[in-house]
Formats: sequence, C-alpha cells, structure tokens
Amino acid sequence: MRRLPLVLATVLLCGGLAAAGGLTGPPHQAPTAPAHPAAPPPGGALAAAIGADQQHLRARPDDAAAWARLGGEYVEQARLTADASYYPKADEALHRSLALAPTGNTDALTGLGALANARHLFAEAADQARRALDTAPLHWQAWAVLTDARTQLGDDAGATDAAQHLLDLHPGAASFTRAAYDLEQHGRPEDAAAALHRALADAYDPADKAFCLHQIAELDRNSGRTADALDGYRRALAADPAFTPALAGQARAEAALGRTDDALAHYAQAAAKVPLPQYLLELGELHESLGHREQAAEQYRLLRAEADLAAANGVVDDLTLGQFEADHDDPATAVRLLRAEWARRHHPLVADALAWALHRTGADREALGYTDLALAHGWRDALFHYHRGEIERALGRTADARTDLSQALATDPQFNPLQAPQARSALAALTP
Repeated sequence: MRRLPLVLATVLLCGGLAAAGGLTGPPHQAPTAPAHPAAPPPGGALAAAIGADQQHLRARPDDAAAWARLGGEYVEQARLTADASYYPKADEALHRSLALAPTGNTDALTGLGALANARHLFAEAADQARRALDTAPLHWQAWAVLTDARTQLGDDAGATDAAQHLLDLHPGAASFTRAAYDLEQHGRPEDAAAALHRALADAYDPADKAFCLHQIAELDRNSGRTADALDGYRRALAADPAFTPALAGQARAEAALGRTDDALAHYAQAAAKVPLPQYLLELGELHESLGHREQAAEQYRLLRAEADLAAANGVVDDLTLGQFEADHDDPATAVRLLRAEWARRHHPLVADALAWALHRTGADREALGYTDLALAHGWRDALFHYHRGEIERALGRTADARTDLSQALATDPQFNPLQAPQARSALAALTP
C-alpha cells in the first residue's frame, strides 16, 4: 500500500535540519545526502578529519569504530571531489573495521552500503543496509542507504516505504531530500518543492541552505521556470560559494536563457573543480550546439577518461556511457551497455535511455515498450516525452508523436541545447 500522502504530511510537520546536504549526481540521478555512520564535516574540514583519523589509527590500529568512521569519510570525500580513487581506500577501511568487530558492527555495514551505492552496486547496497538494520532496526543512516538503493533499483514501492521509515526516524535533510525525489518521480513536483521549502525554512548551516536552494532550483529548471531556477542557483552560491552543483546549475540555466558565454565559463569552472561526467557532457553538448567541434570533442574525451577512471576504481555505471554513446557516434554500443544496466536495475532513467538507444539503431517497436516503463509512474520529464515522441514519429504514429513532442516542449522549452531544437523541428514537420 502506498503511503505518499503520509510522506508529505510528515515532511510538513517536521522541523530542523540535522545534517549537511548532498550533491546531485549524473543527469536526473537521485540527490543524496550523506548516509555514512558518523556524518563527517563538509568541505576542507573533511580533509582535516581524514588526517586526524589516519593519525589516530596509526597509534590505535585496533579501533574498529575509527576505521568505520574513516571509511565513511573516504566515501564522502569521493562524493565531494568526484575522485573515485577514494573508493578502494574506503573499502579497505570498512572491511578492516568489520574484521576487528565482525558482530553488530552497524556503522561498518552501513558504510559498505553507502560505498556500494556510490559505485552503483545497488543490489549489494540494499543487502548491506538490510544487514545493518538486522542489528539496529532504528539506525536511520542504514534506512537512507536502503532508500537510495531501492530507488535506483526501480523498487518503487520499496523505496517509498524506506523513505517513509527514514522520515519517521530522522526528519532532517537526508529524509527531506529523499522524500522530495520520491515525490518528483511520481509526478508531484509541487509537493516535492513544498518539502524542500519546509527544510529550507529550518536550515541554519550555509551548506544546508545551499543544498535546499539548489534542489528547489532544480525543480524549477526541470519545469521550465528557467529564470526562477537561475535565481535559485545564485542564491545557493551566495549561501555557500563552494557548492559546485549550484555553479553547474547556474551554467545550465544560463545556457537555456541564451547567455552562452556565461554558461561556458561557469561550466568550465564547475568541471575544473569537480570533473563529473554530467558536467563534461553538458559542456560538450553546449559547445557542439554552438558549432565548437574541437572543444566539444575535448569534453567528450575527458568524459570517457573519467568513466574509465571510475570503472578502474570499482564503479559499475553503464547508464552514463550508454546515454552518451546513444547520441554521440555509437548507438549499438549504447544498446549493449544499457541492456546490461537494465539487467541490473529497472529505474525509469534506464528504461528511457535504453528506449532511445534502441530507437537510434532502428528498433523502434521494441523501444516503445521501454518508454511506457519510463513514464509509468508519472515523472514529468521533458526528455522522456521527447524520446517517446521521436519513437512514435518513426513508427508513423503521428498524433501520439505530436502529443509527446508538445508535452516535452511545454514541460521545458530548453531541456537540452541539441535536442530541444530538434523537438521543435520535428513538431513543426508534423503540424498540418
């Protein structure tokens, strides 16, 4: 039985932020707040905390709790810097903690779950979270890990249930964020925004404020309210100038508003600080839309290099590369990658990406079925509708194609610098 109304009611009744906010991942990926055992400090303080724990463990190598804490700090450092080389370090520290304290070590199990989520090993993350909850059923950090894992696995009812448990146990930034994402995926962006505004009203830490403002701006951007989104990203940066996701968001909004020089500069700054594939892809596509072929190719080269580096450090992410290859030279490879991703998880993003890759290889009838799965829960996503509209157009379903292409442009007229213009051209061609 679904409990979404209760989710929202709980959010609106809750007050106070208890933890620093998180960071958005690849396009449309769930925003996540830290869910490690002992919430490490943000920013430069995190590096200091890592150094202090390393020093402590040189003197006390038998301290299982400190190893678990250090493992969580490594996961957080990887999340903040997009440096996947911290993952093997986290893995070693967390397993060392378990070796020292193999029974009832909830923090180490939760840390391993958070690490598995970061590596996109979502089934493993869910298993680790359940092991942690077997020993400590009220451990909210483990519920956060389980919520993220179930969300990414496409376990719709299970994710909502876990988010509800998290809200009941710990009404803070971690639970607000996940509840908002759950609501957005179910076509309720207004309720998602209400949840985030409630969190913002109680925020006092700059990082908390920046995170909430950024998430609200993301909702505005995804709904086509680009000017509002730009203002939100700027407010987030004013609250915390080091919050890189807001800098990339500002660039995204500027590009949509035609302020391309500003967008290029801010994208470049964001990618230099945190070289996430998402930023590199968006910067490359903006260059490509402007006819800057060499600059676009350079960003795509960097994207592949970052993906290779992540894979070398245990990350299993066929979605990001599959999305990229579908639109940039190699749709057959995209289909292979995305079928593998679909075998591991049935998230709407994977369904949409696989549908688009199949379309790019001419397999439109099979593709159409995956678009149904992507839109099954009501997510209002311009890209989903654009992809479905193009697939319908290829199949000769003119009226349906017109409806979906119109919906894409109504949701967000500038959803992508390359594909939004194509959507307008396709719709014009279908208009009598």
